[in-house]
Amino acid sequence: ATAMRRMVASAVGGRTGVVAAWVRGSGTWRSGLCRALVYERHGDPEQVLQLQSLEPVELGNSRVRVKMLAAPINPSDINMVQGTYAILPDLPAVGGNEGVGEVLEVGSRVSSLKPGDWVIPSSLKFGGTWQTESVVSEETVVKVPCDIPLQCAATLSVNPCTAYRMLHDFETLKPGDSIIQNAANSGVGQAVIQLAAALGFRTINVVRDRPNLQELMGRLKALGADHVVTEEMLRKPEMKDLFKRIPRPRLALNCVGGKSTTEMLRHLEFAGTMVTYGGMAKQPVTVPVSLLIFKDVKVRGFWMTQWKRDREHNREETNQMVLDLCTLIRAGKLSAPFCSEVPLEDYKVAVESSMKPYVSAKQILIMGLDPKDK
Repeated sequence: ATAMRRMVASAVGGRTGVVAAWVRGSGTWRSGLCRALVYERHGDPEQVLQLQSLEPVELGNSRVRVKMLAAPINPSDINMVQGTYAILPDLPAVGGNEGVGEVLEVGSRVSSLKPGDWVIPSSLKFGGTWQTESVVSEETVVKVPCDIPLQCAATLSVNPCTAYRMLHDFETLKPGDSIIQNAANSGVGQAVIQLAAALGFRTINVVRDRPNLQELMGRLKALGADHVVTEEMLRKPEMKDLFKRIPRPRLALNCVGGKSTTEMLRHLEFAGTMVTYGGMAKQPVTVPVSLLIFKDVKVRGFWMTQWKRDREHNREETNQMVLDLCTLIRAGKLSAPFCSEVPLEDYKVAVESSMKPYVSAKQILIMGLDPKDK
């Protein structure tokens, strides 16, 4: 067991952590074991993830000790565990790439952070977030206000940032313009709805038909969705009537693929852009030649990880984006996606729920003290 703990610490570059509880009134740290969801091989997450205790890691001069507070389970996290994602960590590895933590202790050379600050990962070099505590370089995190809701902070660095970049980087939109997106009930989809509403853009939101469709439509409209349609509706004449009332979209956001994406593409304005950031249907994106020639549509891709990689040595854009998003959260214009909070100990329930179809609630692992420390 000890050898395994050392292997995990080595695999994540010494970034696994130690539960270090502040002893009231003593001014000292009491070190214990970090609990982490570890996988030693790729496969079914329900089978290969294990809750393990890891050995302490020294702080050093240039790193910070972060107590993880909450961390969501994203589709990309599941794909990493399965071994199907574009980038994979060395094994064994700690799962998770997003979350929020509280700084407990900083090294002597750390200048931008102090104990009590809340931070979120800004780089994959942070290591896994499905652990109670981690020791990381200060360059791998971004400070966020500690007065925003925990769920908002825990889910800030992936989906809202993806939505923000796609709405700002591909088309110059103005208030009154329209966008169309599929998987509108996803974490990114919900963020797109809210950010677009704040910017004055109209949204056409495509979802799969399901038993609780009317309930889902109501929830999305409560977030600010202008129009919610099913994939089947995309092919019906009623869509032409819709575009008599609102302009055709200049921007389409796709994370599904397959036939429904092609239908969505047909509704784009002349010279519009479709951005693909996911492929949930595991089917190719098919673009009719006529749309390329006669409508001059542009087909692009976006990967938030690459965007962050390109800016690792210049954090100004990242910091400004996080600031803008936190401002919207404080103003009540951006909320967390539909969430279910699950204690870390019940991770199997959370993992199983995250892989079920038609589940709109994002599973968030809530970290607590080790049972021995309670």
